[in-house]
Amino acid sequence: MVTLNKKILVIEDDAMISSMYKTKFAADGFAVAIAGDGEAGLKLARQKKPDIIMLDVILPRLDGFSVLEELKKDSATKDIPVIMLTNLGTEEDKVKGEKLGAVDYLVKASLTPGQVSQKIKTALNIQ
Repeated sequence: MVTLNKKILVIEDDAMISSMYKTKFAADGFAVAIAGDGEAGLKLARQKKPDIIMLDVILPRLDGFSVLEELKKDSATKDIPVIMLTNLGTEEDKVKGEKLGAVDYLVKASLTPGQVSQKIKTALNIQ
């Protein structure tokens, strides 16, 4: 197994989904941290300084857009690439995510974990 020495933070409230991604990303050589709500995700991002963050939009305690805003305001986390991963596929949500600084906006239902992993590698410039 290849270790990429890259850390991913997955902020996702659905345990089944986060577990599925954790399994895939770990198999691809990433170190994976999981947060089940927006507040915990923000805290983990500041503590662990991941290389990239996968962020759901609909989250308990603090929604994904608010988390993204907070991350981009904080000098310690503003340069961490954030990929929004959600079932909200409207153009309006996509534009909002990009305006707030997300590097990509993916709709869960239309991608496999392998495709998402590939997008993460692309965002991190990993071949």
